[in-house]
Amino acid sequence: MSLELDWQNIFAECRVNIQKAIEPCLNSCDESQPNLGIGAGGDLMKPADLASESAIVETLRNHEMSFTLISEESGVKKYGAAAEGCYIIVDPIDGTTNLTRRLPFYCTSIAVSSTPYLAGVYAGMVADLVHDQTYMAFTGRGAFCNRKHIQTSNIERLEDACVGLDLNSYKSGLNLDCEKIIQNIRHTRHFGANALEICYVASGITDGFIDLRSKIRTTDVAAGFLMAKEAGATITDQANRPINVALDPKQTLNFIASANSEVHRQILSLLSNDA
Repeated sequence: MSLELDWQNIFAECRVNIQKAIEPCLNSCDESQPNLGIGAGGDLMKPADLASESAIVETLRNHEMSFTLISEESGVKKYGAAAEGCYIIVDPIDGTTNLTRRLPFYCTSIAVSSTPYLAGVYAGMVADLVHDQTYMAFTGRGAFCNRKHIQTSNIERLEDACVGLDLNSYKSGLNLDCEKIIQNIRHTRHFGANALEICYVASGITDGFIDLRSKIRTTDVAAGFLMAKEAGATITDQANRPINVALDPKQTLNFIASANSEVHRQILSLLSNDA
C-alpha cells in the first residue's frame, strides 16, 4: 500500500461514517446493552464496537484498498490481494463503558503501519466522538487537532504537572510505583479512554500519561503513540527502552508518555529501585 495515499481525507471519511453508524447505539444507551461475545482483545463487545468497526472496514473497502485489519474486536483479517502491504490497527470504540453509561469521553483509534510492528506506524487518527475533535499524525509531518498543529506542554517540574495515570483493574493492592507517582505529581487524572488521553499529552492539555498495568494493548495506543511523538513527547517503557512490539490485539505493554525529556527523566527517577 502506497504511503502517498490521502490518509487525511480517508480518516475524515471514517470519522463521519463511524458517527453515523453508532448513532442508534447512542440513542439506546438507556436500554440494556447486549454483550456480543468476547472480542479479540479480551473485552466484552457491545453493539457500538461492532458498528464502528463495520463502518471503518466499509470505508476502506470503498476505496478498493488491500489491507490487514488488526482490530480489538474481530482480531486479524485480510482484505484484498495485497493485504500484507498495509496494516490497519483499530480500536473501534476506546471507552465503551463510558459510551454505554453516557460518560462523555470515548473515541475511535485508527493507525496505519507498513509492517506488523509498532515502529512501522506512519499515520494515525484518534477521533473524539463527543467533542468534535479529530487528532491526526503523520511521520515527519507533525500532529494535528482539527488540522491545526499541536505540541506538548513545556512543564518541567512534576510538582506543577498534571499526569494521566491508569489504575483501572488493579485487584491486589496499589502498585508501589504508582504510589510514588501520586505522591510526587501535583495532579493525576484518568478519564477512561487511553487513546484520547495520550492525545491530550500531544496537545499539551496534560503533561504525561502512565500505564504500568501490563494490560493496555497495541490496538489502544498505536495511533496515540505516533500522535504524541510527532508533537514532541518522549515515550518509553518503565526501563527507558523504546517500545516496538507486535501489532496484535492480544499484545500488551507498559509505557510512560511524557511531554518532554525532563518530565520523563523525573518520572523514571521515581520508578527506579533506589527512588
